[in-house]
Amino acid sequence: MVLRTPVVVAVALVVPGLLSAQNPKEAVTANVVAHAAAYEAMAMHIWDLAEMGYEEHQSSGALQAHLAENGFSVDAGVAGMPTAFVASYGSGDPVIGILAEFDALPGLGQDRFPNRSPIPGKAAGHACGHNLFGVGSMAAALAVKAWLEESGRPGTIRLFGTPAEEGGGGKIYMSRAGLFADVDAMLEWHASDHNDASPSSTLANISVKFRFTGVSAHAARAPERGRSALDGVEAMNFMANLMREHVPQETRIHYVITNGGLAPNVVPDAAEVYYYLRHPDAPVVRTLLDRLIAASEGAAQGTGTEVTHEIVNGVYNILPNTTMARVMHANLVTVGGVEYDASERRFAELMYATLPAGVLPIESAAIVQPFDPSPPTSMASSDVGDVSWVVPTTGLNTATYVPGVVSHTWQAAAVSGTSIGTKGMLVAAKTVARSAVDFFLDPGLVAAARAEFEERRGAGSYVPFVGDRDPPLDYRRTSGN
Repeated sequence: MVLRTPVVVAVALVVPGLLSAQNPKEAVTANVVAHAAAYEAMAMHIWDLAEMGYEEHQSSGALQAHLAENGFSVDAGVAGMPTAFVASYGSGDPVIGILAEFDALPGLGQDRFPNRSPIPGKAAGHACGHNLFGVGSMAAALAVKAWLEESGRPGTIRLFGTPAEEGGGGKIYMSRAGLFADVDAMLEWHASDHNDASPSSTLANISVKFRFTGVSAHAARAPERGRSALDGVEAMNFMANLMREHVPQETRIHYVITNGGLAPNVVPDAAEVYYYLRHPDAPVVRTLLDRLIAASEGAAQGTGTEVTHEIVNGVYNILPNTTMARVMHANLVTVGGVEYDASERRFAELMYATLPAGVLPIESAAIVQPFDPSPPTSMASSDVGDVSWVVPTTGLNTATYVPGVVSHTWQAAAVSGTSIGTKGMLVAAKTVARSAVDFFLDPGLVAAARAEFEERRGAGSYVPFVGDRDPPLDYRRTSGN
């Protein structure tokens, strides 16, 4: 069985003479290795906490405290979000940013075992590996800071603590607040079942709640007096399903009825349906929303009800940056993949037996996937997309999961709390730190990344889908999804 790392985090992050004796990229790699035990312990601590979006007070606080103790200036509670922060070291150009996440998912309180083992009373779990994401990004930032400090080079390294990626859209509000405006290049990574730095994109996504209001009545004795809000929801859903034949092929439409009434013998005077609309291009999502709003209004008119809507969240598609991705890929190849020891291999084999046939072989965890300049668009969505429309951005995936495991599953939650997960995290930390060094040392790379960014974005400007609404700080408490 894979053992969790003991919680021991108090270490010094600058080893005298370590950085000056090596070339910069080897120096930052060595720095990550020198403090790996501390990072592994903190990742396991955040795994244990498993705090959901906008409620990550201890998780965010642990990262902030560690950064402040090691020379970063930390600005907490930014963009109206108590758990968001910006940690900076250095001054002047270039400004290289790194994204960090730390929120967990509801309903996945899985133990660190390769079989389904819910933890009684545990409401959430790190089934997307964000306990690893936040700490791995911090490790990269600290390694770069140590190099800048000892070398005396100009430039700024900045770590962005971004809450509530899972449906709360923390990066949207940070983008809207202009926190990324002076960043020259943004680096990020994510937990995965393979190692890859190709420049992939995602789907833009708007999530919106439609609330219908009717008139209650006794469903048997006086149905003529009632106007069913649930009828409005069902009529809307019927029209939305008819839309599916007449939308662009890549569109995804999904919904759940979050309130359909309480008793069959009472005509419901309130009902709610919650929709997601996705497409690879943000402007298309806007047109789909207009059509869906029109469907809701038609449903209300036809059922004698009234309807309002609220945009809960909305993220842009990621703008890939091939210039930056090539830099990240080259460093990932040098760092290499994830090598299992005997106990990790046994854990992986037991978990592998729970997966469908035909998934990636276990051995692929040690392999770096070939660079693909035009990979398929991911069917997922992320608020990294909003960042990528503001500043040149690239990321990578590392094999923190057993190959074949997908995010948002009990398997992902389990392995994110083991040494398999932290090994993948350290691969990411080394790769991100080395890539940051490349951008500090080569102004031409920064300029080329900016030129590609401007070309891909075109003449359009970034206008958040959420408009001027405040961050939904209570969304986990009110929606439960």
